[in-house]
Amino acid sequence: MHVVVMGVSATGKTEVGKQLAEELGCEFVEGDSLHPRANIEKMENGVPLTDDDRWPWLEAIGSRIAELDRAGSCTVVTCSALKRAYRDVLRRAAPVFFVHLDAPYTVLEQRMSQRSKHFMPTSLLASQFETLEPLDDDEAGAVVDVEPPLDEVVEEAVNAVRVQYTD
Repeated sequence: MHVVVMGVSATGKTEVGKQLAEELGCEFVEGDSLHPRANIEKMENGVPLTDDDRWPWLEAIGSRIAELDRAGSCTVVTCSALKRAYRDVLRRAAPVFFVHLDAPYTVLEQRMSQRSKHFMPTSLLASQFETLEPLDDDEAGAVVDVEPPLDEVVEEAVNAVRVQYTD
């Protein structure tokens, strides 16, 4: 089982992903830790990433999923995975179920303005929403609203994954 917790910035991918991995007994992989330093620097400076910036990062995440798949491990990986083409890169590594964390722009903008020590500035949120391509009907995944309290969000994500993998 491989789950990618996806969505724009400030949806809580890391916290939801960690708790989801714990609940499912899977290894947690923080996708942001696989970004090349140049990508981090661009984002820190308020410059949106291009597709050319993202491809090596997505390939690194896909390689990590494939490595853990070969080892027989289940994984929960965080990755914005904003476009279908990005998700296709991850699906080439192994079958993946996407948990798309979602909330209105205003909710996420407020969350971002309250964060400290994160490389993604609030100014880039609009570009992420512009880039986002929601899951298509033929993509294995579920959309989870992140406005409720964290424990409810995690519970909904766990339930969505369990339904997928027990059918």
